[in-house]
Amino acid sequence: GNESDFGLEIYPHNSTNHGFDQTSSVVITFVYFVVCAVGLCGNTLVIYVILRYAKMKTVTNIYILNLAVADVLCMLSLPFISIQLLLLHWPFGSAICRVVLTVDSMNQFTSIFFLTVMSFDRYLAVVHPIKSTKWRKPRMAKTISLAMWSVSLLVNLPIMIYSGVNAKRNEARTCTMLWPEPQNTYYTAFIFYTFFLGFFLPLIVISMCYLLIVIKVKSSGMRVGSTKRKRSERKVTRMVSIVVVVFVLCWLPFYVFNVTSVTGTVPTTPVLKSTFDFVVVLGYANSCANPILYAFLSDNFKKSFQNVLCLERVGGLDEID
Repeated sequence: GNESDFGLEIYPHNSTNHGFDQTSSVVITFVYFVVCAVGLCGNTLVIYVILRYAKMKTVTNIYILNLAVADVLCMLSLPFISIQLLLLHWPFGSAICRVVLTVDSMNQFTSIFFLTVMSFDRYLAVVHPIKSTKWRKPRMAKTISLAMWSVSLLVNLPIMIYSGVNAKRNEARTCTMLWPEPQNTYYTAFIFYTFFLGFFLPLIVISMCYLLIVIKVKSSGMRVGSTKRKRSERKVTRMVSIVVVVFVLCWLPFYVFNVTSVTGTVPTTPVLKSTFDFVVVLGYANSCANPILYAFLSDNFKKSFQNVLCLERVGGLDEID
């Protein structure tokens, strides 16, 4: 979720709507802290159960583990962003600013990259169940995960290079993107760069994977009374697809706002500014949605969560999968 993407320079905190700004800032800061608390607890729990229980170390769950790590990192950057919102200036140094904006943006890219890998993994599991067994091994999943983090770091180089504290005279110090001249050109290029690499292209790959899965399921007429393994594969596929849909719903408004901000001439009214603030919150909220989705959509996650939280002792978790 990237406050910086939309650039604080586009929506300056001008004095005319200062009271309005202050109110919405307080509300949003409160929401951020709630999201942060829920996101940290939920994702830490996900990481813990995957590492603790042997049965949870499946290929899909290795990707889910990485998704949770990205979300935890993002949640740790949220308090800093909230403080800037509340104070209307950045009280920390430029090094922390750079780290916060990079981690914040990393989460966006890493999440969609892992969802793409998970969707492709579902395609392999459903469409090529036999051929793909040698590829769909936990060890391979760990290698792919490492590659995804590396790609995400590379994609985030512009943020690492150009983020910093805006220290113009008679302006509040803010942590933002400091583009070289011509600023507008760089800013526009960056918006399209994040939109294509962090949303549009991955979604095309994901859509192709699910299209092929649907075709396969329809053509082979997977019967209701199919094998236990096929049934569990279908459940996993359903879970991954719902996680993808929720991700898209949470991030689509953000990208629509960003792209229209550089393509159309949208007047920057206070109402629009507040709407955008909530759109950013929605992106962050996605980080706390995933653990809740796993609890509802996966029996293994539900049992593991119950076990750890001592809601009830559930057997059958410690044997090796």
